[in-house]
Amino acid sequence: MTEIWHRLITGLQNTTWYEFVAVFAGIGSVALSMKENIWVYPIGLISTIIYSIISFKFSLLGEASVNIYYTIMSIYGWWLWARKDKVSHETILHITYSTKREWVYQLLFFATFYVIIFIALTIAKNSFFEGAIPWADAFASAAAYTGMWLMAKKKIESWWWWIATNTASIPLYFVKTLVFTSLQYIVILIMAIFGLFSWMKRANEQLNHQ
Repeated sequence: MTEIWHRLITGLQNTTWYEFVAVFAGIGSVALSMKENIWVYPIGLISTIIYSIISFKFSLLGEASVNIYYTIMSIYGWWLWARKDKVSHETILHITYSTKREWVYQLLFFATFYVIIFIALTIAKNSFFEGAIPWADAFASAAAYTGMWLMAKKKIESWWWWIATNTASIPLYFVKTLVFTSLQYIVILIMAIFGLFSWMKRANEQLNHQ
């Protein structure tokens, strides 16, 4: 415990200003997504762009790819969430549960990216990025890829994937001495659990009004 506390204090003291910005923007974007607020995407872009740079700097290549992917998917999700019916002018996309077929697709999506990222990181670790942690980075990254894809489509199951990736990211960033970011993932993990229940409640309300 003494070692962990020492690393926590040292890590916080060494936190850069841009990591602070990325952390608060990340937490803000999760809070907005819980409320189904479209500002989740522009605020989230601030965090993902900064973390793309941070991830490369600390040999977290899988996480770097995730944040680049986040940036692209944020623009895509922003467009999807903003679409409105031409007649009623109401938002077209609503929160829904995944069908059994969609569950199969997302599991295959996760498995495919896990294998690709794990192999790529293993090669990178053996060649030029000794600090890489292939299995953990690949899991967190593949889960995040899946969660972001489903978030853009307003699928409730996106929160399960966020819970998985946040759980894996807490120790992953801590061992890389990115302590403030590790603390961020603890906060976001708790928020993701609340987000799951919030979206389930919204989806059930929509079903009851149909």
